[in-house]
Amino acid sequence: MRALVLTGPGEAEVQEVEPPVAGPGEVVVDVERAGVCGTDVELFTGHMSYLRTGRSWYPLRPGHEWCGRVTAVGEGVDGGWLGRRVTGDTMLGCGRCGRCRAGHHHVCADLAEIGISRGRAGALAERLAVPAAALHRLPESVDPALGALAEPGGNALRAVRAAALDPGERLLVLGTGTIGLLVALFARAHGIDVHLMGRDEAGLRLAAELGFTGAWTRASLPSLPWHAVVDAANSPELPALAVDLVEPARRVVYIGLAATPPRLDTRDLVLKDVTAVGILGGSAGLSGAIAAYASGSVDARPLVAATVGLAETADVLAGRRPAAAAPKIHVDPRR
Repeated sequence: MRALVLTGPGEAEVQEVEPPVAGPGEVVVDVERAGVCGTDVELFTGHMSYLRTGRSWYPLRPGHEWCGRVTAVGEGVDGGWLGRRVTGDTMLGCGRCGRCRAGHHHVCADLAEIGISRGRAGALAERLAVPAAALHRLPESVDPALGALAEPGGNALRAVRAAALDPGERLLVLGTGTIGLLVALFARAHGIDVHLMGRDEAGLRLAAELGFTGAWTRASLPSLPWHAVVDAANSPELPALAVDLVEPARRVVYIGLAATPPRLDTRDLVLKDVTAVGILGGSAGLSGAIAAYASGSVDARPLVAATVGLAETADVLAGRRPAAAAPKIHVDPRR
């Protein structure tokens, strides 16, 4: 089968590789759609920290935002999965340690991440092997574009939940990329008054097209009480700004990662009695994201700028992408 392989920093090619076999407890999925994420770009460029710590290595087969149809099941797997449209959890814990037993498999010390770490092959390929325990069924009403947005949607939904806002309260989202816009969409579906701050004019225009009248730059941001702030950007200056902007005794949620360590004075957290929450992975939000897509309460499809073939993916990773305001590029590996 064909798969995208990262062979070194800045090097990627489509190769013919051995197709996966469903081992015990696993299924094989024919991939319908896969998303290209900032993590994939970092793995391609060589800037991903996992490459320095030994958690990831080349050659690497990326892709962790995906959907498809189960075409084979391994020993011990319910045959009812055959033919089902599915997506799946990126985070694969050992299932035995205290963290996994407590429901925190996404921070397991032996965590493997599909398409990211510990040699686990990803979904930028025609087929993918996945543990059946990581699968989530997709209703037929959730099309491939939404199915491949379940993983980032799960992240965004977790961030909204962590903000702990009631309907009508005011949320400020820092960043107008995929995650920032998804946070805004899920928050609006919960009846929250959503505002976004960005520096990218295209992102701000898309926010306005999505119906968010409060789309601001730093210079134009109004002085309003922000009942929660979600930092969904990658600027090292924004974590401290989030604490500065949020109302005392409320919450700041960090889901964006800066390329360089940010400066945050924890005394500001203490003196404002602010709760800071970090979000890693969409595991606990996947079911909720799929349900929101299925019900139509969240339509994230306008975030997809284009769907390209597998052969075009290396160009996308290198920054040569279709000109569009929308932030997300999808790949159809069957092309």
